[in-house]
Amino acid sequence: MLLLGSVVSPLGASVVSPLLDTLTGVYGVGEARIGLMMAVFTAPSIVLIPLVGVLSDRYGRKPLLLAGLALFGAAGVALVGTTDFRVVLALRLLQGIGYTGIVPVLIAAVGDLYAGGREATAQGLRFTAVGVSLTVFPLIAGIVVGLAWQYPFYLFALGLPATVAVALLFEEPTRRSARTEADGGDGGGTFRDLAALVRTPAVAAAVVGRTIPSFLWFCFLTYNSIVVVRLLDGTSGQAGMLVAIASVASSLGATQVGRLTAAFETRRNPLLGGTLACAVGLALLGTAPSLPVAGVGSVCIGAGFGVVLSLYRSLATALAPEALRGSLVSVAESIGRIGSTTAPLVVGALVALSRPTLGFVDAVRYTLVGVAAVAILAGGVCAFVVDTNGPQEAAV
Repeated sequence: MLLLGSVVSPLGASVVSPLLDTLTGVYGVGEARIGLMMAVFTAPSIVLIPLVGVLSDRYGRKPLLLAGLALFGAAGVALVGTTDFRVVLALRLLQGIGYTGIVPVLIAAVGDLYAGGREATAQGLRFTAVGVSLTVFPLIAGIVVGLAWQYPFYLFALGLPATVAVALLFEEPTRRSARTEADGGDGGGTFRDLAALVRTPAVAAAVVGRTIPSFLWFCFLTYNSIVVVRLLDGTSGQAGMLVAIASVASSLGATQVGRLTAAFETRRNPLLGGTLACAVGLALLGTAPSLPVAGVGSVCIGAGFGVVLSLYRSLATALAPEALRGSLVSVAESIGRIGSTTAPLVVGALVALSRPTLGFVDAVRYTLVGVAAVAILAGGVCAFVVDTNGPQEAAV
């Protein structure tokens, strides 16, 4: 059931990414505004995921997962019925609210069921299921959009049978005693303990570092189709193929997280390597003179993303006591969604500012390279802080 939920969860971004250039005509908006379809989807997570984490610690994982899957699927399918961009954004916002009940609950549930190296391996395998979804569905979306722009949105209907399956088959993984401890009477203890935990250097660095792979990945998802179609004279189908290639690479990278964790005393070097690969991949996409070079960049960003995201998620579960696991995971995911949400906005603003001077093509290319360079620096700082202040915990 955890893997089934992991197949559904990435559809919110991966199905829409190959369509963005096509949808500018359908909705009658420009390149800068179409990125709002990604931003409004990720925005609710910033506020709601911490609340979901606290609720899942108190009342269990299953109720939140059920509600999230149902809303995600229903709001996504409803997109086929409108071309009003305001309604589209409202439905994407609802879909984003549903998403908040899926991913953080799945990550915390893996931490409930496994520990140590097994937990890191399980997080990697869960992300492999995400990668399978990211491989198959963007490719399908990029193909069927050529038949009718509505067709890709029917893929969101997968969330509805997944809801039924979870309702019938998913067993609550948390212990009642742990949920009672998390409740702490009036709930104030939970927030105080969580705040104290997040202020520790290793946890703070892990939480902040979690934003970096998300930022880079959403830069890729947002500008992939624009680079392929506008800069390289490709098609939406080819843009979907690049997302699929990146997703295969992310799946393969995620399967190696357990081995990487066992091979190093701390997670510093795997974190550094994954961040570097992710950033270099984005820079290659931005400067690619041809589709094959863009494909190499997609492989790099995918592999790095799979490794570093799984490692940061594993750190969040490893550094938290059981009674606060869901809450800390949710805080990390919420902060991570700041990276996802701001990526299309920040890059879009930078492109818009530099376009009058550089022209559209060079504005996109230089912006993506600059973002990659900053990400390498920030990722290095976070990895060293985690290694310096929490080496034993980070190596668990």
